[in-house]
Amino acid sequence: MSGQTIAVCMFDNESVRGGAEEHMLGLLRLLDRTRFHLLLACPEELLAVLEPDLPRDVKVLAVAPHSPKQVRAMHNLYRFLRSERVQILHSHGFRSSLIASPIGRAAGVPVTLETPHVREFWRKGWKASYAIDRQSARFVDRYIAVSEANRKYLVEEKRLPQNKVTLIRNGCDVQRFTPQHRAPSSLRMSAGFETNDPLLLVAGRLESQKGHLVLLRAIAQLKSEFPRIRLVALGEGSLRDELQMHIRKLGLLDSVHMPGHTSDIRDWMAAADVCVLPSFAEGLPLFAMECLAAARPMVASAVDGTPEIIVDGKTGLTFPPGDVDGLARAIARLLRDRAFAAQLGYAGSVWVREWFTLDRQIRETEELYDDVWCEKTGKPLSTHVEHETKELVPE
Repeated sequence: MSGQTIAVCMFDNESVRGGAEEHMLGLLRLLDRTRFHLLLACPEELLAVLEPDLPRDVKVLAVAPHSPKQVRAMHNLYRFLRSERVQILHSHGFRSSLIASPIGRAAGVPVTLETPHVREFWRKGWKASYAIDRQSARFVDRYIAVSEANRKYLVEEKRLPQNKVTLIRNGCDVQRFTPQHRAPSSLRMSAGFETNDPLLLVAGRLESQKGHLVLLRAIAQLKSEFPRIRLVALGEGSLRDELQMHIRKLGLLDSVHMPGHTSDIRDWMAAADVCVLPSFAEGLPLFAMECLAAARPMVASAVDGTPEIIVDGKTGLTFPPGDVDGLARAIARLLRDRAFAAQLGYAGSVWVREWFTLDRQIRETEELYDDVWCEKTGKPLSTHVEHETKELVPE
């Protein structure tokens, strides 16, 4: 422990950088250093892609326990929490928390938190009963719901204790993502695209949750009206080879560019005519916030917390998840009517700057740390002013 600051350790056992990891990075960058000092425990593969953007004062442990069978990895995490005298353990994702929260309790960590981030649409059979979630809840002091839809999912579907669930909506860095940012003139050429080609952008892990195949099929439909339509798909994941196979089958080899992960998506965002989020499940998607903050026209599946950001016809266009035809129609509408697209982009930028700032998210997270710390230890961490709760209603 350093002086009077509280040791906060973030834990994530994913190996690919996605929205949850960007959320975690935001906390690691901006939590108040006069009150907290930060640590991170995550797999070596994830650490490698986070490191360029990780603040230098964050102490790290490369560790990747995914199951109780990985005794050595679990013991390494236990020793790290003990030796660093961690006082708040904040896990990101249910799978991370399932492993880390009991270890934190065994290591004597006073406060354990979980941010689930997303609805687990993949659950089948007995896993869909959420019995294990309710059992593991005894090791978690508070859950952070990243959207109202996420909160309802945790309370009504998972049936976690309502008094353990706190709503803190995700936020983005609106100072970093601005409408004024311009892409380098050579960027489109670097992907083999022409200056006037209609360009779509999607960013996210290459996993089934993100719905990339739905977007590829929509693009194949749109080729008849927009023969030069192009897509840049940023991100990495287990489905890269499978998606490339579909790209070949759909005749899109010249239309799709998959450069992998990039920590700075602002140039591609500025170059894009339309940003797309075709997910089957989301918490409160950071990519959508960043696109709106940059005043980019957005099309997204109306799933989970996404409609809290992309309000159909006001801050973007939405379509039913998995609906290829609906997605194609929404993209075509924005490519045909550039004035309407720009109007949505401007309204979205105003919307995000009012409701979804990273500064607000950080402040509310610090307040939660204060509250739970006081509940568990009886000692106030600091004095804070309660944030005002307002109803989300776009004008």
